[in-house]
Amino acid sequence: MNKSGKLEKEAMHVLKQTSRTFYIPIKLLKSQLRETVASAYLCMRAVDEVEDHVTLDPAAKQHILRETAALLQQDFDETAYQELVEPHRELLPEVTLRLGDWIAFCPSGIVEKVKESTAVMAKGMADWVERDWQVKTKEDLDDYTYYVAGLVGVMLSDIWYWYDGTKTDKQLAIGYGRGLQAVNVLRNKDEDAERGVRFFPDNWTRNDMFAYAEGNLRQAEEYIQSIQTKNILLFCKIPLGLAKRTLKALKNGEEKISRAEVNETVDDIIKKTVSKLCV
Repeated sequence: MNKSGKLEKEAMHVLKQTSRTFYIPIKLLKSQLRETVASAYLCMRAVDEVEDHVTLDPAAKQHILRETAALLQQDFDETAYQELVEPHRELLPEVTLRLGDWIAFCPSGIVEKVKESTAVMAKGMADWVERDWQVKTKEDLDDYTYYVAGLVGVMLSDIWYWYDGTKTDKQLAIGYGRGLQAVNVLRNKDEDAERGVRFFPDNWTRNDMFAYAEGNLRQAEEYIQSIQTKNILLFCKIPLGLAKRTLKALKNGEEKISRAEVNETVDDIIKKTVSKLCV
């Protein structure tokens, strides 16, 4: 196996460990697009794991995130990055420690866009760590969900356009990301509360957050209307379908959907998408 093949295998392995939601649709993408989206997602997951770390000191989080953002805004210095994470090596996951590998794996024609979006994400996350994740208003929630999820949508829109000229609305892409994140907020509400974090704006009820999630997922539905490339359409429909099914389960008092429900949802989306495009 050549170096590129080995790195792709390792990237997909780490991806499977870090995200059940995105591993499935990424695996279904054609080769070049699979490499691109996998590497881009892993870059963003690398910084997300710092922001979301349970035991890492907030000051250390801010330092790592801001310095990582600075490194991403130039030719990435792997040595400097390893020196940055070295004091925390035992705490940080593989996906974070190997950020340089994910950048190297990303195709040269799009890697600068990926680095740019990841840098914006890292800086925004550092600011929210500094604010101790104090979400007081809907505007706060919009800001937080933009940095942790909306930017994924922006980056993916850049990738679709680079890949085959597919044009999508970036504001709707941000809504897509926000919708997925709002489902996560609802699903992880009790777990977040245990660590003293609450992403619900002041005076918001659970129903308010459900409405926020549903409103943004409607933007996600609108986002995919302009996509004709089957590969990209499948990719976008799967996380959306899983989010909608999870939201329904949460409303029914369930904690999450089962592995069988995940597989059923994915199979149904694939069948309907292929059938529609073959008409």
